[in-house]
Amino acid sequence: MPAYEYVVLDTAGKQKKGTLEGDSPRHVRQQLKEKGLIPLTVEATAQKTRRDEKSVFRRGSMGSADLALVTRQLATLVRAGIPIEGALRAVSKQSEKPKVASIMLAVRSRVVEGHSLESALAEFPQAFPDLYRATIGAGEHSGHLDLVLEQLSDYTESRHRTQRTIQGAMIYPIVLTAFAVLIVVGMLMFVVPKIVTVFESSGQQLPAMTQVLIGTSAFLQHWWWALLLVIGLFVWLWRRAMQKPAFRYRVHRRLLQLPLMGKIVRGIESARVVGTLAILSRSGVPLVEALRISSQVAGNLPIREAVSEAATKLREGSSLFTSLDQCGYFPPMMMQMIASGESSGELDTMLTRAAQNQERELEEVIATIVGLFEPIMLVVMGGVVLIIVLSIMMPVISMNTLVK
Repeated sequence: MPAYEYVVLDTAGKQKKGTLEGDSPRHVRQQLKEKGLIPLTVEATAQKTRRDEKSVFRRGSMGSADLALVTRQLATLVRAGIPIEGALRAVSKQSEKPKVASIMLAVRSRVVEGHSLESALAEFPQAFPDLYRATIGAGEHSGHLDLVLEQLSDYTESRHRTQRTIQGAMIYPIVLTAFAVLIVVGMLMFVVPKIVTVFESSGQQLPAMTQVLIGTSAFLQHWWWALLLVIGLFVWLWRRAMQKPAFRYRVHRRLLQLPLMGKIVRGIESARVVGTLAILSRSGVPLVEALRISSQVAGNLPIREAVSEAATKLREGSSLFTSLDQCGYFPPMMMQMIASGESSGELDTMLTRAAQNQERELEEVIATIVGLFEPIMLVVMGGVVLIIVLSIMMPVISMNTLVK
């Protein structure tokens, strides 16, 4: 039976929302009335979710943590022999988030209507990416959906852990930088003006460093709103410019050319592409189609274009190693592991190991950068504070010299 989302009034006159299955909206309204509730709206879950996907907030999307949890639950239930429609219903009931429950019930409704699981998931592209749907389709066609779901759950959980590691590593530098900026701005706006008043009233010629400090402090006091406006305008213009493919392509290409940032971006993208290729290949997706789908998960446009061209070369008869090696974006160690996998006939295993090795190397690089960031930030903060102190002390020393 299809699922419907409803809004009702309870006996206390309060609105409540929920999801209920029924043959039709009228059937759902009758069920709600039998429970003593007054139905206000009853709408099919699939229609509502598809409309919500078009909204600004992308309500039809699903976070990486939710996707990993849903996939693991589905894998466990299907492996236990529960039919897919029953597994989808159980997952929707176990979910604590109404949005996730609504999506899973809508997917179940499509499956009950006779659609394949892949086509049902395709109704919600913001929640289930191309990789996810292609892997599910390969499992359905091969008759090993339980094994594919197990592999896919491992993959989604690994991706989620990697994202959390990167996000967790970036929290401390961001917080430290924000506090450092706030401290410096606070000193310039509230502390420095009270001290330099003495120098201004003395009438003596102030050092250039002190004059710069006073000018900066006065600018922040009187024009801070203009500075915020300029920053906001810059962010808005940047976001508008990044929506243009040509400008975004140039920015992404420039990122790859930066000494340290380029290595990190290449590491992230190569691990993502090869990891996706591994899960698709193990699931029975043809290698050419798997490489084409893997190119779409790359966030960097030059790398995405290069992997797409590699898929074309692979279709024309080139080996996977040759096709990817000509891109120039994949680490040498990863390429050697891929070549070894092709020659030994264990490509799936070597692709998985290559992606895991790259992820571990990336975590080490990020950990090293975060470890170096703290002392570097302390040195920078000490330098700024030293400049402020010298700018204040130099006139004091000059005044003492004149008095003597």
